[in-house]
Amino acid sequence: MSQLVPDLTTLLAPLSDGMSLAIPPDYSGVALAATRALLKRGVRDLHLIAVPQAGLQADLLIGAGCVKLLEAAGINLGEHGLAPRFTAAMQAGELRMRDATCPAIHAGLQAAEKGIPFMPLRGILGSDLLRVRPDWRVIDNPYGENDPIVLIPAIRPDVALFHARMADREGNVWVGIRRELLLMAHAAQTTLVTVEEIYEGSLLDDPALAAGTIPALYVTRVCEVPGGMRPLGFENEPSDEAQLARYASAARSREGFNGLLREWLA
Repeated sequence: MSQLVPDLTTLLAPLSDGMSLAIPPDYSGVALAATRALLKRGVRDLHLIAVPQAGLQADLLIGAGCVKLLEAAGINLGEHGLAPRFTAAMQAGELRMRDATCPAIHAGLQAAEKGIPFMPLRGILGSDLLRVRPDWRVIDNPYGENDPIVLIPAIRPDVALFHARMADREGNVWVGIRRELLLMAHAAQTTLVTVEEIYEGSLLDDPALAAGTIPALYVTRVCEVPGGMRPLGFENEPSDEAQLARYASAARSREGFNGLLREWLA
């Protein structure tokens, strides 16, 4: 069963150097307060898995030198343009990239969720990605004839990290319509969650909330961190666009990024 923990240090204790870490896109539940705690700790050599894409969180981790391998369908800052430290790292050859697509990452996680070694997928056929992903194998459909299909290997993250609206004291976590968070929790060996608030009562006892709740069985640790996504928006709370624009501008240079990072981690 999951456990409520008092601080981010305790929450993040299961995450160590060299692990694979699954993170959600900026429009979902990004645990930025927890990410800043990881940056302060100086985590290294992560295999970062974007589910299926990422933005500010990934760019921060890459810029701080925490990521060795990135698996993603894309990294960008949305309306604020390219993710500058990701772009710089790729241009300098400092980051290994495992190119993927949104359906492929979801398929790999679904395979892990179901405890099977791979998931078949059609949409990649004819794509150049097959040249750079030898682990994506094309076979003939055994139930058809001259019917090729791609096999996507299971993606089993060591850790899934995300932010959600609330958890109850039993460790059940409500994510609402954010089904990618449920998929991450099902596929990962360890799931670490920050939440805005603690719900008094059982989320699974309320018919209006139960369908959007991840049972505690799939959650390892939970920490209450109000505002844990800032400066990104969360649900009806808008993003701090001025802060995001400031980051996009400053992080174009190593010096600008380092200066802003020192400020954000102070």
